[in-house]
Amino acid sequence: MAAAQGRLSDGAGEMDDAKDTEEDASHANAAPPPFRAAVDALRTARLRPQIEIEPTPPPQRLAPFTYALEAAVVDGDQELADGRLVLLHDPAGHDAWHGTFRLVTLVRAELEAEMAADPLLPEVCWSWLTGALQARGLGYGEPSGTVTRASSHYFGGLSARPAASQIEIRASWTPREGLGGVPDTAGHLASWCDLLAQVAGLPPAAPGDASVVTLPQRRGPQSR
Repeated sequence: MAAAQGRLSDGAGEMDDAKDTEEDASHANAAPPPFRAAVDALRTARLRPQIEIEPTPPPQRLAPFTYALEAAVVDGDQELADGRLVLLHDPAGHDAWHGTFRLVTLVRAELEAEMAADPLLPEVCWSWLTGALQARGLGYGEPSGTVTRASSHYFGGLSARPAASQIEIRASWTPREGLGGVPDTAGHLASWCDLLAQVAGLPPAAPGDASVVTLPQRRGPQSR
């Protein structure tokens, strides 16, 4: 899986490289029950079949406890979009989060040039994130992030490649905590996958939902 490897920020600092596997295992064993329950919910969530998802080494310096997933939207042997979702937990709470949990994400996909030129694209993409959370009735607070579009033009030995445009969404939000101080991480993961699917140009998972607008599929999806 060639999932997003960019660096993320949640306002508390940038993601750093993860420590080794033995330290991660020891860290997980020492985690408090709310964090373990939140991670278990992420591991058992059922998602649409076009999305391939797997754990990835988490950052270690943003919060005392962290867990990360990477995902790709796949059509045959072609990858339409990818992303990374990180769960942060600080039992003592965090002033900027207004809670003890935080979700941080990076989502990206290539675009048609016409769509990339739309001046309203950043606002629309941000509304997809908040709309995905609201559509599933999830409580959240303190959302923040950026939507970036970029174009690449190739020259010299790469001049045969067509120009490419990309959208990138970096965001974080605080999931509302439920019983036992545990947020509905499975629901938030499903909403994040809804966002991935929208960015990739897939139709909504629920048929007949005319309120969901998706990007048109790219002419040349990235080969895996």
